[in-house]
Amino acid sequence: MRIRLENGRIVTPQGVLDGADVTVAGGVIVSLARPGSGAADRTVDLDGGWLLPGFIDTQVNGGGGVLFNDQVDVDAIAAIGAAHARFGTTAFLPTLISDTPDQIAAALAAVDAAIDHGVPGVVGIHVEGPFINEVKRGIHEARRIRRLDADTLALLTAPRRGRVMLTLAPELCDEADVRTLVEHGVIVSAGHTNATYDEAQRAIAAGLTGFTHLFNAMSPLHHRNPGAVGAAFDSDSWCGMIVDDAHLHPAVVRLAVRAKGIERLMLVTDAMPSVGTGDTEFMLQGKRIMVRDGVCLFEDGTLAGTHLDMASALRNTVEVTGLDVAEAAVMASTTPARFLSLRQHGGIAPGMRADWVWLDTSLQPRGTWIGGEPLAEETEFARAAQ
Repeated sequence: MRIRLENGRIVTPQGVLDGADVTVAGGVIVSLARPGSGAADRTVDLDGGWLLPGFIDTQVNGGGGVLFNDQVDVDAIAAIGAAHARFGTTAFLPTLISDTPDQIAAALAAVDAAIDHGVPGVVGIHVEGPFINEVKRGIHEARRIRRLDADTLALLTAPRRGRVMLTLAPELCDEADVRTLVEHGVIVSAGHTNATYDEAQRAIAAGLTGFTHLFNAMSPLHHRNPGAVGAAFDSDSWCGMIVDDAHLHPAVVRLAVRAKGIERLMLVTDAMPSVGTGDTEFMLQGKRIMVRDGVCLFEDGTLAGTHLDMASALRNTVEVTGLDVAEAAVMASTTPARFLSLRQHGGIAPGMRADWVWLDTSLQPRGTWIGGEPLAEETEFARAAQ
């Protein structure tokens, strides 16, 4: 299939193009060239907007009215993915907040089944806890927090259809367990942690490569006690970051970009079921969470995930950092693809998956393609952006 893209700014690894003819076969880009004179199977007028590599979100608790913890099955994953696809997410990890071993097992099996069924966008799972530090638990339930044991280690290291990401507190985990996880392909990330700098660095030496929602729910940077944040800055780790004007001050976002660079920072949503709906509240493990001015809060003021989508995260990042759109797109797509070792994701180029998002001149979502196939009509995206 030959798709002609006109009248826009197409972000590619070689630079920004104002138009292109893209040939797609089997969901993969075969060729990318300047628009020619021959016929195209489909022509898309980008109306002066942007075509970016599809967004990749490593932390998606829910969307479309569905919380993954409450419904660990293929239908739930499909509903969450469809809700986020409207905002440009073409690859995501359904994320399980601290839960029981049985629920972890069910979630792992559900993601395997979703991949087998070809659910668009799902590329693995993020198990966030329960192997975390209670003093940094945030909205996670204290009664669910536990230490990593041999049975759960065996469950997490079993062969899977997609990527497995695990967030844990490294100070409460043996370095040998981190090595075992990594040796079996698990992507280990530090989060909800009170680790000292040295404890975090030992975990990095054992194979930990990520930091989950940098700054939030982790030991802060202090000039004599660098903490987990200091270890993140003083390493080649990848760091997720929630840019919603509630989790991080804009100055902190700018400082992180200067310290880590766009090649090591990933935009994440930490999204809850309200995303893609008009819901103003939802239940999270027995707690009523209110959505106020785009922020998800428990009654005591604790942040409870977000009402954030990836298009908004990119738009917020451009606004608070001064990065251009192509640079912010690296944080939304290219960097998380590298973190997850998704070699065919994260760029518009031959050999890459034809996963794209079209944003208008105001960076509002207009369309999403996965494998070269449009997922919805433009009118649906317009409604989602309102």
